[in-house]
Amino acid sequence: MCSAPDTAVLRVFGLLGKRWTGVLIAALMNGPGYFTELKRAVPGISERMLSDRLSELADEGLVTRRVQEGPPLRVSYCLTPAGRALSPALKELTRWAEAHLEGAAGRCPEGFRDGA
Repeated sequence: MCSAPDTAVLRVFGLLGKRWTGVLIAALMNGPGYFTELKRAVPGISERMLSDRLSELADEGLVTRRVQEGPPLRVSYCLTPAGRALSPALKELTRWAEAHLEGAAGRCPEGFRDGA
């Protein structure tokens, strides 16, 4: 008999289960990135979606946004300690994907393959 997931599971997948969110966090695990770098790191994401997801992650305290006065004005994003604390979970999900999802091994982000 199945039961309803607890509130914490609903909250975490409500945030991390959104399209691109986990991929953005994984991209930022290697260090800070500028908006354009993140756009290149996540092929297929629109500028609007990238902006929305980064704002959501900042609102949740997982990402910080830093404005560097210009010209040109540049904005960088980096994980907070809470965001970096997701690293073990992302590595475990990557290991699971490599073991259970067909063709996943070649698509896993750098730094999240087994042994990393």
